[in-house]
Amino acid sequence: MPMLSGVKIIEICGIGPGPFCAMHLADLGADVIAVERPLPADAVDPNSDGYVLNRGKRSITADLKTAEGRDLVLRLVEQADGLIEGMRPGVMERLGLGPEACMARNPRLVYGRMTGWGQTGPLAHAAGHDANYAALSGALYYSGVEEPPTSPFTLLGDIGGGALYLAVGMLSGILRARASGVGAVVDAAIVDGSAHMLQLLLSTQRKGYISGRRGANLHDASHFYATYRCADGHFITVGAIEPQFYALLLQKLGFDKTAGFADQWDRSQWPALRQQMAQVFASRTRDEWCALLEGSDVCFGAVLSPEEASVHPHHVARGTFFQAQGHAQVAPAPRFDGRVAPPGVIPRRGQHTAEITGALRQDSAASPWI
Repeated sequence: MPMLSGVKIIEICGIGPGPFCAMHLADLGADVIAVERPLPADAVDPNSDGYVLNRGKRSITADLKTAEGRDLVLRLVEQADGLIEGMRPGVMERLGLGPEACMARNPRLVYGRMTGWGQTGPLAHAAGHDANYAALSGALYYSGVEEPPTSPFTLLGDIGGGALYLAVGMLSGILRARASGVGAVVDAAIVDGSAHMLQLLLSTQRKGYISGRRGANLHDASHFYATYRCADGHFITVGAIEPQFYALLLQKLGFDKTAGFADQWDRSQWPALRQQMAQVFASRTRDEWCALLEGSDVCFGAVLSPEEASVHPHHVARGTFFQAQGHAQVAPAPRFDGRVAPPGVIPRRGQHTAEITGALRQDSAASPWI
């Protein structure tokens, strides 16, 4: 039985982290009803082949600006465990679907609010995107080397600081609601989550791993934790922090540990040693370095594109990537008891509208969770 079997979630569809969070919960077995905007009769649906972040959900369409659309959502709320929305603060209230209205129908509802800046604060109503939230949180500061810092698009803010924190918040609220009957409003702000993710990085300050200045830290200045270009223009990474891994790296590369490489943590030597390692890595192709280093304890990984990653033997063995319904997809994670949860089907927009609204119309007590 899926881990979240019996958990019922309504998603007021938006963009980015909210849909990802709802998909993640659906991957783990939650029954998610995605409420999507109806399109004009003559409009072409840009996701006519299905929206990959709707994987495993049931899709209905409803115009939330109408009484009919609002009432449909409130009917769904009555038997739901949670609701996810990603509007700017105040929009759901103006639609008559804010936390107060929804929790009046269902006091145990966990109402998840996904925003960049949060529900309160001077920037709460401003527009923004992933890099903006990560920048203000401090999480972007150490990304990249020297100038300027760069953002790994959607990963640091939207997914890491947003969707995954919302998922934890929703599940925490649902656990409490099932024990107490009391719901909660989850304010999942990307700036909060991105800042919280700094804890591990900040904990390394006492070890001297980060200095407070970009381009002068273990991950962006040392020779033993770095990304290097290979002879064919591809890249590889090494992360030999621990002394035994560092010693093995030197051995594999043919460096004499007594000749300049003896003091791993002498920062004054890092630029020169990094240059020497760069010259060595530039002498062979990525595949040649993989043959020598992959699977060893030097802490090595080739830099792969998503397409290359999908056919790497490790991912093939684990079934990490797959193709379905015309989309490149990634299997649900994490795994439980060594098994990958079977991924759900991607629905068409509004595919389940008739099924769900029909059940509600036929019997005022009917449950859409069938």
